Parts: sequence; structure tokens; C-alpha cells
Amino acid sequence: MINRVIGIDPGLTETGWGIIESVGQRIQYIASGVIKTEASDPLPKRLLKIHTELLEVLDRYHPNASGIEDTYVNVNSGSSLKLSHARASAMLTLAMRACPIVEYPAKTVKKSLVGNGKAEKEQIQAMLVILLGGAFVKNKNEADALAIAICHAHHI
Repeated sequence: MINRVIGIDPGLTETGWGIIESVGQRIQYIASGVIKTEASDPLPKRLLKIHTELLEVLDRYHPNASGIEDTYVNVNSGSSLKLSHARASAMLTLAMRACPIVEYPAKTVKKSLVGNGKAEKEQIQAMLVILLGGAFVKNKNEADALAIAICHAHHI
């Protein structure tokens, strides 16, 4: 069975998304990108942009499964709250398209990709190049989203 998986790395300033297809252990890169919002815009406008652009991605690529990074609590509670808003916007959008959602802690994603839950960003990006046939992703949020998609594909 072919699974088309979208991974979401939520953030209020940048929400990364990445789509792969998996058949068994074979993984193929489909698309990825970043939804950027302006810090000067009011929160509702920023959340609407995440929702609207993610809806366009879902309608274009039709994933049948999704993984999203689980919320971790920052030292700064305001940052955690903003992250939670962006995450909720993405989760609601996925739910609107009946795309099943599974949440993964960052350590689980890293361990799934490189075998080490404390892996550095550079290790993740290097593994993505290997797993996705040379596709190099420059944006860290986009790379994290693809890592989440691959982690979910391994857990399906």
C-alpha cells in the first residue's frame, strides 16, 4: 500500500511541511515548503495564513496520513503558547481534510531517523539527503517536517 504522508513542524513564524510517499521501507520525496507569517501581524491573521496555505498544500497533494511534532514546554511560557496556537491551527486544518494525525516528540523523530534521540540538526539534514535520494533542504523547519513525515512512515 502506498502511503502519502505529510509531516508538520509547527511554528508561528515558520511552519514547515514535507510530503513523502512510502511503500514498505522505500521512501520518495514529493514536496516540501515553509509557511511564513509576519511577526507584526495580529495573531488571528497569522493563524489564518497557516490554515489557508496548509489547506492549499493538502488539496494539492492529498496526503492520507500525517505526523506533527508534539509540543514541548519552553522556559518562556509565551513561546510555548504561541507554538501551541500554530500547532492547533495546523491540526484543525488536517482534521478538516480527514487526514489522521499522529503526534511525535522531537526525540522520537530524531531516533527514528538517525538512531539517536539527541541528534543535531546537521545529522538530520545529512540523513535526509541519503533517505530522499539527494534532495537537499536548506530550511530547518522544512527539514524537520520531512523528518517527521519519515518517522511517521516508519511507524505506520
